[in-house]
Amino acid sequence: MANKPAFAPAAQIEHSKYGLGSVLSCNEEHIVIKFDDHGEKKFVLSIALAALKKSDRQPPVEKRRATRKKAVPVAVAAAKSEA
Repeated sequence: MANKPAFAPAAQIEHSKYGLGSVLSCNEEHIVIKFDDHGEKKFVLSIALAALKKSDRQPPVEKRRATRKKAVPVAVAAAKSEA
């Protein structure tokens, strides 16, 4: 029977070097964490366990990127209005 992964997806953790993050995936061999200030990192679980500890913080709210409307060149806009 397979062992239960050390951290569940979405678990909040703290790494001694990278700080706070959220677990994206975890299996017997690897753990993938999205850190607040350092992006996604993949670790060998057996090595990383010593540097990880569970955190009781609330998961951060994902920021959505604002979409910008594409600027229409003036010549194209003028040509459309004349037609």
